[in-house]
Amino acid sequence: MLPIGPYTLRNRFILAPMAGVSEKPFRVIAFQLGAALCPTELISAQGLFRINTRTLRYLRYEPSVEVPYSLQLFGGEPEVMARAAVIAKDYGAQIIDINMGCPVKKVTKSGAGSAMMCDPSRAGDVVRQIREATGLPVTAKIRSGWDANARNFLEMADALGAAGVAALACHPRTRAQGYSGKADWDVLKALKAHVGNRFPVIGNGDVKKPADAVRMLEQTGVDYVMIGRGALGNPWIFRELLGGPAPTTEERCALVLRHFREHVAFSSEGRVQKADVPIDPERTELQAVRSFRNHLAWYAHGLFGASTFRGRINGLDGRAEVESAVEQFFLGARVDHAAQDEEQGDIDYRSALG
Repeated sequence: MLPIGPYTLRNRFILAPMAGVSEKPFRVIAFQLGAALCPTELISAQGLFRINTRTLRYLRYEPSVEVPYSLQLFGGEPEVMARAAVIAKDYGAQIIDINMGCPVKKVTKSGAGSAMMCDPSRAGDVVRQIREATGLPVTAKIRSGWDANARNFLEMADALGAAGVAALACHPRTRAQGYSGKADWDVLKALKAHVGNRFPVIGNGDVKKPADAVRMLEQTGVDYVMIGRGALGNPWIFRELLGGPAPTTEERCALVLRHFREHVAFSSEGRVQKADVPIDPERTELQAVRSFRNHLAWYAHGLFGASTFRGRINGLDGRAEVESAVEQFFLGARVDHAAQDEEQGDIDYRSALG
């Protein structure tokens, strides 16, 4: 198993950086259940460079658990990215990960995210300048290309490799595809064959259950598997991949409650009071409760009565009410094996996947 910079990871399974998901509480849970690496959600280099208080809140991590601590940046200007990476290092980052794959327009319009696929030279400059400024290993996540006529993932790999990238993750869909259609794992196989052992290749895309991760390793030869949607509501996927058991009913309920409480606490920590506008604890808690609803929907997926539960919790705003509803549902919930393999149209996955 190839190391990432100076870090030899404990296994081959990595949590994908996901917006609104890969905050400290969920990363810690994933690490504790066996994930080898858990990058942060994408963080704006401009916001970090400007010392934006909202952006700085995303940098919080648990140094006793998150080793190595991988912090993901997005931005379009190499100089700004390098200066932001220095700040990230000062806050504890041990690996700088560059988002070169996000297809969302508000990211790509500034030349960031998957817009980097249109300019491999600039992408290489970003990696090179961050390495020189910080001395840290720099990883990147790309797509197969901008669209079907510009699938330049091999060109990107060469440009990033020449710049000294420590590892390269690839989601084998184009920017134009977004998350539609099927991930083309042949892209991952071709990428790994092209790169060889110059640096690790991390495969991503359509890994929904443990068997998918094993199949990706076998079919493509990638060094690591990055799991996004398959970990939403199911961080136990990492334990199962290492030979551990699926969660018991009691364990599932306990972890959902733990995650909910830690999310509420995390959302309340570090808020900066604006001039003449005092912090309203009740409003802060309300926002945290509402922002956790997606997590509750993901945790309920594949259980009998999930749809009814989602409808119920979407009408609850009080912390105690939500905790009571969680205990009532999860302590009595049974696994619906047929539903586990179904795509749930009323569950918002793409908000996390970016």
